[in-house]
Amino acid sequence: MKRRELVGQIKAKKSFLCVGLDADIHKLPKHLLQDADPVFAFNQAIIDATADLAVAYKPNLAFYESLGVRGWDSLQRTLEYIPADCFTIADAKRGDIGNTADMYARTFFNTYDFDSVTVNPYMGEDSVTPFLKFEGKWAIVLGLTSNAGAADFQYFTNEAGTPLYKHAMQKMASWGTPENLMYVVGATRPAELGELRQMLPEHFFLVPGVGAQGGSLAEVYENGANADVGLLVNASRSILYASSGPDFAEAARAEAMRLQLEMAALMEQ
Repeated sequence: MKRRELVGQIKAKKSFLCVGLDADIHKLPKHLLQDADPVFAFNQAIIDATADLAVAYKPNLAFYESLGVRGWDSLQRTLEYIPADCFTIADAKRGDIGNTADMYARTFFNTYDFDSVTVNPYMGEDSVTPFLKFEGKWAIVLGLTSNAGAADFQYFTNEAGTPLYKHAMQKMASWGTPENLMYVVGATRPAELGELRQMLPEHFFLVPGVGAQGGSLAEVYENGANADVGLLVNASRSILYASSGPDFAEAARAEAMRLQLEMAALMEQ
C-alpha cells in the first residue's frame, strides 16, 4: 500500500486505529475452542466487528509461530480475510543482515503479501535496507519503545548528549523515505514523541501503548500528528479481550468505536 492510499483511508474513516491481532490461544472465548481453527475464527469475528473503524491490522507473529504449522495456516487465512483497504503489518521484529534479511523480506512481502514488517535495526543499515527494495511495501523500524527495558540501551547518550534512539532514527531516515519507512514510538513517551516529530516531520509513527498500557491518545495526537496525521495507533488487548464471553466481538467493536470517535474528534480540531 502506498502512502497516499494509507492517508486516504485515514481521512475517509476519520481514524488512525491499528488493531493488533495478538490472538492468544489461552485467552480465546471458550466456545471458539470447538472450532477447527479457533485463532482464525476469533480473528475473523474481530475483523468483521472493526473493519469500518480501523485502517490497519497488525498480527503479532509470536502468537502464530508458537502454534507451529497450524499457527502459520491461521495467519495466512487471517491475512487473506483482512479487507484490501486496510494496511497490514507483520509484527515480526526481524533483524539480520545479508541474504537472511533478503529472505525475511521475501517471506513477508512475497509469500505472505503484507504491506509492512517491523524490523529491529540493531545490526545497522544492512539489516533494514533489504526491506526497502519492494515497491509499495514498508519497513517499520523500532525507534523508541514503551517497555521498561527501553532504558537499558535506548537512552544511552553520546558525547554530544544525543540519546541513542534519536541518533538511530535520524540515521535511518537516510536509508529510506517517508514513502517506505516508518518508526515505532511508544505512546507512553509523549514528550519524546513531540521531539521526534520535530526531527522527522513527514514519517509515519506506529504507536503502541494506548489502551492496556495506559498511553493517552490525546497526548499522542497533540505531540505526534502531522499534516497527514502520520500516526497509526495500535490497540490490542483492550479491543481483543474487552470480553471473554460470547459477546466478545460486540465488546471489541464498542472499544474500537470509542477509540475511533476520539480520533475523529482530534482530527477535526
